[in-house]
Amino acid sequence: MQSSVLTFGEIMLRLSPPNFKRFTQARSFEAIYGGGEANVAVSLANFGIPVDFVTRLPKNDIGRACIQYLRQYGVNTDKIIFGGERMGIYFLEVGASARSSQVIYDRANSAIATATPEMFDWQRNFKGVSWFHWTGITPAISQNLADICLEAIKIAKSKGITISCDLNFRNKLWNYGKKASDIMPKLLSLCDIAIGNEEDADKVLGIKAPDTDITSGKIDPNKYKYVVERMAQHYPNLKFIAITLRGSLSASHNTWSGILYDKKQMYIAPHYDITHIIDRVGGGDSFVAGLIYGLLNFKDDLQKALNFAVASSCLKHTIFGDFNLVSVEEVQKIMKGDLSGRVTR
Repeated sequence: MQSSVLTFGEIMLRLSPPNFKRFTQARSFEAIYGGGEANVAVSLANFGIPVDFVTRLPKNDIGRACIQYLRQYGVNTDKIIFGGERMGIYFLEVGASARSSQVIYDRANSAIATATPEMFDWQRNFKGVSWFHWTGITPAISQNLADICLEAIKIAKSKGITISCDLNFRNKLWNYGKKASDIMPKLLSLCDIAIGNEEDADKVLGIKAPDTDITSGKIDPNKYKYVVERMAQHYPNLKFIAITLRGSLSASHNTWSGILYDKKQMYIAPHYDITHIIDRVGGGDSFVAGLIYGLLNFKDDLQKALNFAVASSCLKHTIFGDFNLVSVEEVQKIMKGDLSGRVTR
C-alpha cells in the first residue's frame, strides 16, 4: 500500500498585480490560492502520492472555491473543517531584476487563526496516514495554533508516523508575544526530519553558518555542514536534516541547490542556474515535496532523493502560482541533465 501524507496549515487567497506591475499600478489582481503546507500537498498529489490537507476555512463561497481549487489537483479535502468569518489573504508584488518581490499579509482573525485545539480530531485525521508535514508558519500565527501543532505532533509520534517540519521563518507573523525561538525547539524535538533554507536555522534556532553572506549571490554548500551537524547535536531525534541553498543574483536570476544530512554523511545536490524566474514563491515547498517523494521512493539512494527534490524545485521557478505543477517524468528529465527547454512533440 502506498504511503499517505497529511499536511496541516493555512491556505490563503493570493492576489497579485498582473505582468510584474507594482501595487501602485494595479487596477486588477490575479486571484489564486496558496500556502506552504497546501503547496506541499499539491506537489505530492502531482507525483501520485495520496495526500490529505487539513485546515479551517470559512463556510462561504470563497472557502468552497478554495476547496474546488485543491480538489482539481488531486488533494483530498475531506478532513478540512469549516468555521470562522474569513479566509486569510496575501498580496504579492512580483519583483524583477534588482526590484525585490514583496508580500503584504491580510490574515488577522482568519478562519484558522481563530481555531482552537478541540476543533481538530487528530485521531480521525491520522487514520491511514504514514507521514505528517507541518511548517513553522502555523505556530507563528497564534498561541492556539502552536498548541494545535504540538497536539498533532504528539499524536502522530504516538502512532509511529514520520513527522517532517519546514522551519519556514516568517518574521512578520511572530507578533503575539512569542518568538520562534520560544516555540519551535519544543515542536522540533519531536520531529524526524527538519528542512530549512540558508537562513532559517539562524533565525529560528540560532545556528548560523560561519563566514557566509546570503546577499552576495554565492552560496558554498560545504559551509552549511556546521549548521546540520549542530542541529543534529541539539536535536538527536532528527534522522534527516535538509537545507535549500539559494544564491540571489537578482529577483529574476537565482542559483539553486541543497544539502541532505543523515548524521553520517552530507549529500550535496547539483547546482542549477535559474536565469529567468517566473515565480519563486513556493520554491521551498516544492523542495519539501520532492524530498518527501524522494525519501519514500529512493530510500536506499539518498543522493537521488536529494537530487529529485532540488530538480523539482528548480522547475517550480518556471511556473506561475504557489503550486509546483510538474510530473515525476518532468523532474527525472531535468535530473538526467536535459535543461534545453526544447519543445516536446
